[in-house]
Amino acid sequence: MKVLKFGGSSVKDADRIRKVRDIVANTLKSTNKLVVAVSALGGLTDFLIDTARKAEAGNDQFKDQLDDIYYRHRQVAEALFTSEELPPIRQYLKKVTNNLENLLIGTSLIKELSPRSLDMVMSYGEVMSSFIIANFLAKTMNCEHADSRELIKTDNTFNAAQVDFKATNANIKKKLNKKKGVYLVGGFIASNDKDVTTTLGRGGSDFSAAIYGSALDAEEIEIWTDVDGVMTADPRKVKKAFSLKTMTYEEAMEMSHFGAKVIHPPTVQPALDKQIPIRIRNTFNPAFPGTFITANATDDYLVKGISSISDICLITVQGSGLIGVTGVAGRLFKTLAAKRVNIILITQASSEHSITFAINPKDAAAAKSAIEEEFSVEMRQHLINDITVENDLAIVAVIGSNMKNVIGVSGRTFSALGANGINIRAIAQGSSELNISAVISKSDVSKSLNALHETFFLSDTKTVHLFVVGATGLIGSTLLNQIKAQGAYLKETQSLEIKLVAVTNSRKMHFDEDGLVLDNWEEPLNKHGKKASLKKFIQHMNGLNLPNSIFVDCTASADPIKHYEEILSTSTSIVTPNKIANSSKLLNYLKYQELAKKYNVHFLYETNVGAGLPVISTLKSLLQSGDKVTKIEAVLSGSLSFIFNSFVGDAKFSDIVKAAKEKGYTEPDPRDDLSGKDVARKVLILSREIGQHIEMSDIEVEDILPAACTKAKTVDAFFKALEKNDNHFTKMRDKAAKEGKVLRFLASITPEKASVALKAVDAKDPFYSLSGSDNMIVFTTMRYNDRPLVVKGPGAGAEVTAAGVFAEIISIGNSL
Repeated sequence: MKVLKFGGSSVKDADRIRKVRDIVANTLKSTNKLVVAVSALGGLTDFLIDTARKAEAGNDQFKDQLDDIYYRHRQVAEALFTSEELPPIRQYLKKVTNNLENLLIGTSLIKELSPRSLDMVMSYGEVMSSFIIANFLAKTMNCEHADSRELIKTDNTFNAAQVDFKATNANIKKKLNKKKGVYLVGGFIASNDKDVTTTLGRGGSDFSAAIYGSALDAEEIEIWTDVDGVMTADPRKVKKAFSLKTMTYEEAMEMSHFGAKVIHPPTVQPALDKQIPIRIRNTFNPAFPGTFITANATDDYLVKGISSISDICLITVQGSGLIGVTGVAGRLFKTLAAKRVNIILITQASSEHSITFAINPKDAAAAKSAIEEEFSVEMRQHLINDITVENDLAIVAVIGSNMKNVIGVSGRTFSALGANGINIRAIAQGSSELNISAVISKSDVSKSLNALHETFFLSDTKTVHLFVVGATGLIGSTLLNQIKAQGAYLKETQSLEIKLVAVTNSRKMHFDEDGLVLDNWEEPLNKHGKKASLKKFIQHMNGLNLPNSIFVDCTASADPIKHYEEILSTSTSIVTPNKIANSSKLLNYLKYQELAKKYNVHFLYETNVGAGLPVISTLKSLLQSGDKVTKIEAVLSGSLSFIFNSFVGDAKFSDIVKAAKEKGYTEPDPRDDLSGKDVARKVLILSREIGQHIEMSDIEVEDILPAACTKAKTVDAFFKALEKNDNHFTKMRDKAAKEGKVLRFLASITPEKASVALKAVDAKDPFYSLSGSDNMIVFTTMRYNDRPLVVKGPGAGAEVTAAGVFAEIISIGNSL
């Protein structure tokens, strides 16, 4: 025989009760005898409690709510029974409702709701639902209604009664003795030895099913709910959670204790005692096999679940009076037990200097007061410090019986949390190694669950979450096109998934936690995007608190830079081609480096110098390997490289500058390039990368433009002035040519100084043969002294710059 239990969501209305009937009928094809335990209609128990509280407070609204209770059940009955079948059902419902009404009126008169009375009130949900469902099933199968209050016997602990298994088992075996058919019972409810109604506590319907299964030696207990079995994590918080095929009784109890709502913890014990398997099934997907809970569950998963308790407080008792003193822990926990304070987690330092434990926040005040009273003498003598209470905390737990056989699970757990900037307040692990628990900030629960879930269940696939500023700009849109084109390849070959969570431009911003579709991200931005606000964008990003988040700044604006400190401090990495941050004040540059290190995130800016060329990464590799840079020479501007590489023969300088502007090589005002200021920013960044603590004012920049060109009020006026001064540049070119040289706009960095100047170089110089808009960087180091290390290639353009940003995103993903 089997026991089937259906929760409130499974019997919420008439349509769902019909699904229950179909499941029961199908199960009868493979077994002769069933016990079916049902909960109250979905949401009714809470409604009953609220009604009782209103009655206790003298609020006459309880009468309207009582009517709602009656009519809800009547409505369900009218949908399940014909007009000929309905009268006895209505009569029973009216009788039960009248009894409930009398109880509530009495409560209203005396203004008191005792635990005993509350149990009576709560029981009416199961009393009415079980009667309706039993009679409905009896229409199509051999089904008999049995009252759990007559079968399950308990003590007098109202609201959470303890079962008298000897009396209960005898009652069940005696009264549920037919060999075929269905017994329909209400879960959750019971009675004491004087037949006074009691309840088994929240989740008690699961417990009822296990009690019946144990008493009747069932072959299996099926818990029917609204999810496909026990999930690897809460699917509301971890979108990639999936159903487990099998798990052990111990794992199920641990998962339940740490917040998994699928099964009630006491349910497991009666089944465990008799070694009766439990299967978690989905009423709305009955074809799915669900999760099979048994003594020896076998599968390939090291960890079975990542669970959490989302709201706890941490109390710490510490002081010299704890060290080496026998019985302190005993006094502490005896005191808490006397106040009925449930302890969720305990940890104690080996020095015995402190004891820390986690409890429900509602018990915090009572617990603190009780401890202070118990240890008042020690506190007056300063042997024990003031009791500390920390709120707004949570527990995340990694659970699995296979962990004890594998080295490094704790390391992987804490590495995953640390890599995402999650601070751990306390740690606990039993010697059985069945779970590893960590106390963290409540705001980090979702992030922690996702990070741990990816570590243990999706370790073959790493996910990064992108928040892109400047998405519709040339570099931003090019980057997203590259990610779209390469996304499938990265997932297949490198197990890396890049998820675009948010985009913004100067007008609108749009978020999608599940990830924007890269084929069509602009449409939701334009249609559904909210008014752009960088401050709100970053607040929303921080609020989502997703693991492995990357802020991608594809702008050339100073506005995003103002938020870099906040972004890094929330353990979000930054990738940017924006040079402003690193070329601003030295203190800012150093601060961003320090924050990235402190919060264990990445601050990457390869494209600040040389677009997609590996300039900064090469420089870092040289320094990290112990090499010493003695000199850097470079052409660092694609526009200036094109201009001076093309300035040969009879070409006019003004014509070449115009051509560079037409090709999009220069800024709208070419003076921004010809002034050398952009090159100076890149020189400043490289200088700082090799350890020089300098400011922009320390860089010598040669002004190659005549005064008339510099002072011109418009771009058109500039070009007219430039044409008039063509001869100035022609003379410089011709002079160099006579010496067998060419002009190059060169940056130079030595230990003594950093400079930017127009120089003539001969054929022996590596910059002589430079062509097109290429950049070239020449590193002279202790190791690369006689033959310097050269990095050469396109140093400008949206494609190569976006590719450089993309490469850094990939490098972060591969580092996870």
